[in-house]
Amino acid sequence: MSDVADRFRTVSGAFSARAEAVPDGGWDAPAPCAGWVARDVVAHLVEWMPAFFFERWSVDVVPQPDVDRYPAGAWESVRATIQRTLDDPSAARQEADTPLGRKSFEAAIAAIVIGDVLVHTWDVARACGLDERLEPAEVHVLLGEMEGMGEAMVASGHYGPPIEVPGDADEQTRMLALTGRTP
Repeated sequence: MSDVADRFRTVSGAFSARAEAVPDGGWDAPAPCAGWVARDVVAHLVEWMPAFFFERWSVDVVPQPDVDRYPAGAWESVRATIQRTLDDPSAARQEADTPLGRKSFEAAIAAIVIGDVLVHTWDVARACGLDERLEPAEVHVLLGEMEGMGEAMVASGHYGPPIEVPGDADEQTRMLALTGRTP
């Protein structure tokens, strides 16, 4: 089993725990992402990940529940498919052409999925009043990656302008602020 498989298991498991803990009516709670509710955060993940990964790497897909009716179930289906692929060494090392260049499945998951799921875990937690603490080791990794990106993050259209935080803010606060989120 690879380090990426373990990292994804940890981060996606934390997202699953939040999704399973969403209270009645919580899926319609406003999320930190402008114009989104908690359900939209899950819809984003369960729509872009399969579209980007599953055909490109010929991943066998298990039908997923409707995200509007069963957000946690739809997430679990996508999460389990990615984890199963990462846990298979030959599938995890399979390469494909991506917008980031030629990458193995696990390298692409490490480069773009783990951080996305990490940040969106906070989004669901914030929207639904759940535990907002994120995996410190992954926060550290993502913060290090983001600190050198500057305006490229905002220019990508995936993040809002960085939020000012005190110089002594903890890593999670600094990382979230770099994504334009107000911790």
